[in-house]
Amino acid sequence: MKIEARFRINRGDFRLDVDLNLPGQGVTAILGPSGSGKTTLLRAIAGLEHYPGGKLKVGGLCWQEGKNFVPPHQRPLAYVFQEASLFAHLNVHRNLEYGLKRVPKADHKVSLAQAISLLGIEHLLERKPETLSGGERQRVAIARALAVSPQLLMMDEPLASLDIKLKQEILPYIEMLHQKLDIPVIYVSHSPDEVARLADYLVLLEAGRVVATGPIHEILTRLDLPLASDSEAAAIVEAFVSGHDETYHLTHLDFAGGQITVTRNTLPLGSPARLRLGARDVSLTLEHQSRTSILNIFRATVDGITEQGNAQVIVRLLAGGVPILSRITRKSADELGLKMGKPVFAQVKSVALLT
Repeated sequence: MKIEARFRINRGDFRLDVDLNLPGQGVTAILGPSGSGKTTLLRAIAGLEHYPGGKLKVGGLCWQEGKNFVPPHQRPLAYVFQEASLFAHLNVHRNLEYGLKRVPKADHKVSLAQAISLLGIEHLLERKPETLSGGERQRVAIARALAVSPQLLMMDEPLASLDIKLKQEILPYIEMLHQKLDIPVIYVSHSPDEVARLADYLVLLEAGRVVATGPIHEILTRLDLPLASDSEAAAIVEAFVSGHDETYHLTHLDFAGGQITVTRNTLPLGSPARLRLGARDVSLTLEHQSRTSILNIFRATVDGITEQGNAQVIVRLLAGGVPILSRITRKSADELGLKMGKPVFAQVKSVALLT
């Protein structure tokens, strides 16, 4: 299954011109600054706005092409907005039941009970929306979207109106959808942190045009794209739990380029884990250092270098084929004699465990 979306939209001074082939699985994030066309694209895919001349195919279904236009209520999708938009006169349980009547029983892939359980809202079912926190309302909205068993789930900055604490509360639930349900998600955001944690595939939008598309670990580390030069530039590494050190309260995670050690966590052996390695936390050396407090050191090869201002460079590395970024001074790069293909050791001072 794949998603084909082609739209050329002119609206006043703004123009959106996209031609996309997206994977029909996992989480595809659409990332870009305000005004880049993210929500316009999402609404066009959902059919909430009809733009003649567009083309949209989801799997084997054609939702728009030529004179054919399937209205939004006939498209097997669900849309989660920035605001939960729950019916104030209905309690949570009746809000969840509202959309079920338009879904034939034969198409029920996600039961109402499963949606309630996944979002952890069993204790909220009898409450009215006005008594819920922002995070609780959004969890109910996501459960309501899942309950209609969509073939495509669309989320338009669902965390934008929440404070940092509530965002951290709800992010694990969104991650769980990806892990436990086989429903493709298109997730709109302007937050690189959210995208790094959730996305498998990334679409970069700027001023109505697609800058780049591809797997997230590739797009985040491409030196020709702005994300690699950002002050918070980072690489995403997929790993798995290979062991726990009870003596020093540490957890070992293996990836294609070696092993990374983090503070002890509760993930069982073999569990997948997503790591974030900030470019500013990766230093380079030509020899393996033994008398150092840095635990995470592994072999890598220089795959590219680009200058960042007058004093710094961004180095793209490959560790077992996994791309990693390092931000160092231009002086250090010259003294190390860095060039394409040069073997080095990457020393990672800090690692963020995302999941």
